[in-house]
Amino acid sequence: MFSCACHIGSMDQSSSQIPIRRKTRAALSNASGRFDLAREAVDDGWYAEPEATSVVTEIREEVARSLISYNRSPDLPFDRSINPYRGCEHGCIYCFARPSHAYLGLSPGLDFETRLIARPNAPEVLRKELSARSYKVATLAIGTNTDPYQPCERDFGIMRACLEVLQEFNHPVAIVTKGTLVERDMDILADMATRGLVRVGVSVTTLDPDLSRRMEPRVPAPARRLATIRRLSAAGIPVRIMTSPLVPGLTDHELEALLAAGAEAGADAASWIMLRLPREVSALWQDWLREHEPDRAEKVMARLREMHGGRDYDPRWGQRMRGEGTYATLIAQRFKLACRRLGLSEKSPALRCDLFARPVQAGDQLALF
Repeated sequence: MFSCACHIGSMDQSSSQIPIRRKTRAALSNASGRFDLAREAVDDGWYAEPEATSVVTEIREEVARSLISYNRSPDLPFDRSINPYRGCEHGCIYCFARPSHAYLGLSPGLDFETRLIARPNAPEVLRKELSARSYKVATLAIGTNTDPYQPCERDFGIMRACLEVLQEFNHPVAIVTKGTLVERDMDILADMATRGLVRVGVSVTTLDPDLSRRMEPRVPAPARRLATIRRLSAAGIPVRIMTSPLVPGLTDHELEALLAAGAEAGADAASWIMLRLPREVSALWQDWLREHEPDRAEKVMARLREMHGGRDYDPRWGQRMRGEGTYATLIAQRFKLACRRLGLSEKSPALRCDLFARPVQAGDQLALF
């Protein structure tokens, strides 16, 4: 359900399927999602320069009726998560969350990174759901679909307000982000860390700033993300460096260097996930490869298919994150050896759930003792 929309700029809907390089955007097309009507680009003669060099971000507000999403995936370390935003302006071309935009009738391509949805009432809904007598506490994950610290969070502040609710309830939370705006909330995170209630994962996919800018155009530079790890760690907040996704034939040679940089910055743990290409992501990724890395395109896709039984992607539990076969095994061994050498843990201690308590709210009956 949408409230009165809050628009920031507007979006050029022309050239929706024609591959065009747009400034600071990763997707080269805006093809229809699987639930949308087909789109066809038409030149009506009005545009003297059909190859627009930029696309402005549009943000709408959504009134959330529920917030906590539950999953039963056996290969995920959490069973619940929340998303303050739909879509992500960071625009990582490889993002496995892109297909989720299709459920909104929007394209997983440019729409995903330019037509965003904010959920300003998320903190109020979260408070209501945590206050329910039937609620059973477990670590809540944030950032597993779209980044809670993407640029629009600076204006909306939804993530910070949600953290304030979790802090009040003493609720454990695991955060994943590429955004340096997480530093703004170090006061809350440091306080929660003293009680074993929080862990932050910072994703660093490459140390090459040029490749990063092309592959994840609106994400802070790799060096800047490493600085964020350093600042969070110095504040006493446990931080994991996430070398994800690892791209075979493109970034895999950086694995040890990424882990070493994370350890030097103060990370105490590490993780990795192989590049995943579910649904519409595969075509978007291959378009990007042909445009930006044409000499490596065949090698990258051959490696991926080798790990997924000849397909671009294998969605089976236990296989989708890492793949299988000789190459996947080699990456896993390299990761394990590097972590052992650098003193990085592959599995972090469980966050505390025993401190969870519903705060007294207006209308509650006070206890006599």
